[in-house]
Amino acid sequence: MTAFTVLGASGYIGSRLVSCLRSQGHAVRAPARGETGVFGQPLGHVLYCVGLTADFRSRPFDTVEAHVGLLADVLARGQFDSLLYLSSTRVYMGAASTQEDAPLQVLPGDPSYLYNLSKLTGESLCHASERAGVRVARLSNVVGPGMDASSGNLVADLVHQARQGHVVLCSDPRSGKDYVHIADLLDWLPRIALAGAATVYNVASGVQTAHGQWLDWLRERTGCTVAWPQDAPLQQFPPIDARRLHAELAVRPRPVFADDLLIPNDLPGVTSP
Repeated sequence: MTAFTVLGASGYIGSRLVSCLRSQGHAVRAPARGETGVFGQPLGHVLYCVGLTADFRSRPFDTVEAHVGLLADVLARGQFDSLLYLSSTRVYMGAASTQEDAPLQVLPGDPSYLYNLSKLTGESLCHASERAGVRVARLSNVVGPGMDASSGNLVADLVHQARQGHVVLCSDPRSGKDYVHIADLLDWLPRIALAGAATVYNVASGVQTAHGQWLDWLRERTGCTVAWPQDAPLQQFPPIDARRLHAELAVRPRPVFADDLLIPNDLPGVTSP
């Protein structure tokens, strides 16, 4: 039995990590946000899942606190064996390469980059802390059962619309992103936390999936109709280099087109952060 502490346990990823780890017999602590005394006892292996996604533009100070402020407290005061900080492959926006050690581009004057900058500040703090066992996992776009359509997740929104019978895509169907199934995260993240050989990993499938492919799949599974504006913007994101993770863990990502994506909620009462 291994002791874990999941910070951000009320969110989509954190809640499922708690449930999965407990089902495997591990001791899992899931402190509520703002819980006092979190630093008063050993935390074991920390999975740092705290973060804001869809509303980071309207909540800039909360975003920095979630991605940097609380992390700083944990790194400075926490008694832990390891810490895995969940970042995002969104940090590769505008980059020439998506390999983990490649230079990155940021535009501080663009409000859209606040998410990227705060995640990168969290990453930098992890490295600068020089504490043993601290690692970073840059997550690709996560899909799975019980996705929250209000989270800003494209596929969650498309699934929600498909249940209503009609999907309107706001971007060009040729647009594409990398997606990873939540079940893979539940397998990979604890393994990275406990024994990762590197300090940074792209947690991704390494495969680009076009928005049009999601439309075709939803149309086949639900019978919904689909549409998009003729002038819908083409949104291309660079393919994510996931070779480091796949080689070290000897894993093959599962298909993201899975019928469990159509399940409304597999953990009743749990919402996204």
